[in-house]
Amino acid sequence: MEQHSNKWLQHFILLVGPLLTVIDIFIVNIAVPSIQQDLSATDAQMEMIIVFYLLGYASFQVLGSRSGDIYGRKKIFLWGMFFFVVTSCICGFANSATTIIIARFFQGISGAFMQSQALAYLQELFPETKERTKALGYLGITLGIASLIGQFLGGYLSELDTFISGWRFIFFINLPIGIAALIAAKKHLQNTKLNAEEKLDFSGVVLFTLALGSFIYPLTEGRELGYPLWSFVMLFSSLALFIYFIVDQKKKLKLGRYPLMDVRLFKIMDYNLGLVLVTFYFMMHTSYYLLSTIYLQNGLHLTPFQTGKYFVASGVLFMAASFLSVRLVNKYGKKPIQLSAVLMIFVYVLQLYYFNQQPSDLILLTIIPLQGFCGGLILPSLINLTLKNVPPQFVGIASGTYNTIQQVASSMGICFIAGLFFNIVQSTQDYVSAFHYSLYAGIACLIVTFIVLYFIQDIKRHKTSKDG
Repeated sequence: MEQHSNKWLQHFILLVGPLLTVIDIFIVNIAVPSIQQDLSATDAQMEMIIVFYLLGYASFQVLGSRSGDIYGRKKIFLWGMFFFVVTSCICGFANSATTIIIARFFQGISGAFMQSQALAYLQELFPETKERTKALGYLGITLGIASLIGQFLGGYLSELDTFISGWRFIFFINLPIGIAALIAAKKHLQNTKLNAEEKLDFSGVVLFTLALGSFIYPLTEGRELGYPLWSFVMLFSSLALFIYFIVDQKKKLKLGRYPLMDVRLFKIMDYNLGLVLVTFYFMMHTSYYLLSTIYLQNGLHLTPFQTGKYFVASGVLFMAASFLSVRLVNKYGKKPIQLSAVLMIFVYVLQLYYFNQQPSDLILLTIIPLQGFCGGLILPSLINLTLKNVPPQFVGIASGTYNTIQQVASSMGICFIAGLFFNIVQSTQDYVSAFHYSLYAGIACLIVTFIVLYFIQDIKRHKTSKDG
């Protein structure tokens, strides 16, 4: 793709993709109690509203990336945005939890197609390390804005009293933003080179989707039902399907066909280490924001709006730290990320000490935002650490796989760490103890994160060797 002077404008247009997809995670998490009350839905249905979005979003990242490689990233981004807006409106008009669950699944799929283009475009627009690090910093700021907007509006709109239920606006808000992004993308976004000679690996798509779905669904839904026999059958089936998928992809590559996933990508050691890094970090990250919300609302009996104000402050510091992270990483390499992981462990220890039955407003308003600050220093650089050594021909599939692993890690966090939390709550009704045990699990994930950071190649060293 040729480099034009409007590449930063293109980047900011593309950032609407991660903005909307992340908003819809946080905004729904906060608004779930209001949706449940208004539609007389069960706890299982409310969990499925979250899980089915995650399932669609994770399962179709790789297909979205390959579609962008073959048919052009601009076209796929536009269609992804269009269907994301349509499915959002379906959720907003829904009169039953079942309708929302189905629409959320397709919303997740369209979000996957949209999001995968944004990340792949970033690698092509900014091949130079320093500029790419800066662009990734803006991505981190966008994620901070999304979490801020999502958590604040999730609480505010849920309590809004108008001619329709307030929670419906959490979906309708995507309409004006999506339309503006579609117009801007149509006008300013430059298309990437088409690979018309390549064919989409439909059998690989089916295999990969079945394997991933068979892994994510029992992880998230099995806990709610006490891990019945079918959940273990699905997990073993997932393992068998993944093994068959890898064998199938290697065979197609050897025969000169176009596999869904070029397995040569996994010969890059730093990429593999980056995926391990992302796995443990997002297990901690996703479970923390879910469980801290439940601790505040169910354990301390705060309203959604009261809960939202703490996470708004967290989002503000996340954005500030993301901007600071760009400068620090460009100057000092991965050292600031390692120090941030240590600082986050310290913040977890503070929560173990101070988060009890009656923490003061000052304590909550200090420690939760500090958690966001640490996250802002770490999260934007994870993508750069993982993708920095990936050759241009692998950028699309590498980005899609990165996003997939990120979402799978989130599911694993919900399964293992949140599962531990809910099991303790069900047996003891003690939200404080349950939250503390989840913090211990988070500390373990952060220790692994620090260890992997030690072994992964430094961004600064990579930049020096590349420039030299």
